[in-house]
Amino acid sequence: MRIEQLEELIAGWRKSLCPHIELAGLIARNNTAHKWKVTYRSIVLRELVLWRFTDLIAQAAYLIRGKHVLGARVLIRSAIETLAILIYLNQKTAMVLEGKENFFRFAEMTSRLMLGSRNQTTTLEAINILSVLEKCEKQYPGIVKVYGELSESAHPNYDGVCAGYSVVNEKEYRTDFKNRWAEKSGENELTLLEICARTFDDEYNEVWPRYFEKLESWLVTNDATLEQQKDCI
Repeated sequence: MRIEQLEELIAGWRKSLCPHIELAGLIARNNTAHKWKVTYRSIVLRELVLWRFTDLIAQAAYLIRGKHVLGARVLIRSAIETLAILIYLNQKTAMVLEGKENFFRFAEMTSRLMLGSRNQTTTLEAINILSVLEKCEKQYPGIVKVYGELSESAHPNYDGVCAGYSVVNEKEYRTDFKNRWAEKSGENELTLLEICARTFDDEYNEVWPRYFEKLESWLVTNDATLEQQKDCI
């Protein structure tokens, strides 16, 4: 994928950014399914992820055009974290439908994904992103490794500092300083962006809608049972 094609895809996402979600509209669509607020959180979370992912990818593409490789890698790392949230949400929805995940634990998880924090901004604790990525690894092998490599660039470790800005001449005991990110990475960032974009497009436009419709039907079918279980909690 050329950078121009990626920018066209990003432009399409921007046009489709959802301006608002109203719970009343969901209840009118299916009162039984959407009295369980987990559906509202799921759809809001999906749209929040689109807004953030589009913003991150657009900025990364801009930096790639300007050959600002380190900045692009940091943004791609954040984009992968954001993509992972949607993948994880879809995985957990599928598990509820298959009877492999308790519905009420799933509902709590959606709250933590949307409202969790590490700095106590909210009362809910955020889910560890590394745990989320490990779950994504089962579906997308290699995502943890790629994330780890990008993290080394983002942090002031050897790869992010010494390897990024210096060349050591061991024979002459001399260190030369230069910005080496372009020569180290080549076209790798554009490839990563393409993979992220295509994966996100599938998870957002194909996987989530399919599972969401099934979840609506599942909630209608299991409504009475869930009401009884709710009263026992």
